[in-house]
Amino acid sequence: MKLEQIPRVKRISKSDFLKNYVQPQKPVVIERLIDDWPAYEKWNLDYINKLAGDKTVPLYDDRPISSKYKFNEPHTKMKMAEYIQLLKSRPTNYRIFLYHLMKEVPRLQKDFKYPKIGLRFIKQLPMLFFGGENSKVFMHYDIDYANIMHFHFHGKKQCILFPPSESEYLYKVPHALIAREDINFNDPDYDKFPVLRKARGYVTELDHGESLYMPEGYWHQMTYLTPGFSMSLRATPRTLTNFSKAVYNLIFMRHFDNYMRKLRGQKWIDYKNEQAVKRTHKKHDISQ
Repeated sequence: MKLEQIPRVKRISKSDFLKNYVQPQKPVVIERLIDDWPAYEKWNLDYINKLAGDKTVPLYDDRPISSKYKFNEPHTKMKMAEYIQLLKSRPTNYRIFLYHLMKEVPRLQKDFKYPKIGLRFIKQLPMLFFGGENSKVFMHYDIDYANIMHFHFHGKKQCILFPPSESEYLYKVPHALIAREDINFNDPDYDKFPVLRKARGYVTELDHGESLYMPEGYWHQMTYLTPGFSMSLRATPRTLTNFSKAVYNLIFMRHFDNYMRKLRGQKWIDYKNEQAVKRTHKKHDISQ
């Protein structure tokens, strides 16, 4: 695909960050933003296992979305110690997604602080994300249209991003926040999804301690190249338009989708996937 490397800086001032990235809504990797955090030195899988090995954690895999599960409902659960052993022993599709580990283990709260770079961070405990080698988070954008600072720990992670302007090319599933799950954004099938040729995006690989700024409404797909974990801090949308979209998603869209899954079951999921293709091809005059 047409993906350019996300710009990188070692460090950045608040004024330069706001001027060059937040105001124009462009992504950037800041390599040494958090090297003064205790987490920069301490956070790895062994440390998490030591502090949280006895916690039962929710797990997700890469199975297609179905009517069996509600919005963001986990597929199974496991003790953190068992999960970390699994991560270290072999590739696995199981991931921890949006987990309040810092609430469960308050000691972790002392290991980070909110960067003073001009974003109005929501002062709630950040969530952590874990993944095994080759596990993948499908292409999506966040329900609350937040500006996100994403910090990676232990290993390497690939991030593919698309700005909101590219949504029409990504086969967005209606009444959802995702693209078609059968699209391989590392090696797309242009015969099946020809409009993807028009999409312009970004790519990078995050190493331990690096920080990725994702502007509001950006599509993102994350692939764990090695076992590892990440943390995100969120800041409110800057525009009234995006704030209104976030409110719509939170108050109406996700509840409507859960209702339709319950009412129509798998037929609703299949209908949405079909419409993602039909609407995209119709908009771009592609014959079915």
